Amino acid sequence: MRVVLELFRIILIFGLLGALGWAVIGNIYTVNETTESYSWLGALAILVLLFVLYRNKFQFFGWYKGGGKKKLPKTVSVTLISVSVLLIVSPFVMGVLYN
Repeated sequence: MRVVLELFRIILIFGLLGALGWAVIGNIYTVNETTESYSWLGALAILVLLFVLYRNKFQFFGWYKGGGKKKLPKTVSVTLISVSVLLIVSPFVMGVLYN
């Protein structure tokens, strides 16, 4: 039962925080049509950032009490966050290159 509750919690966290993140950056991508067509890269960046946030913070406060809970290594966290920043900026770069 705890596993089902934790899965529901993960879906809720990703759904709510993902929607909040998209509300923050989604309107920024409507600058031009090319940028808007690559806005899915920003959505992917939000999911990667939420994954890092969950693995480093949220997993330690849930219902699941089993083993295997470890933070991501610092190099992996920094790499994933850097990739997310690049994904957030990339629609603007695409918009400039293709216009």
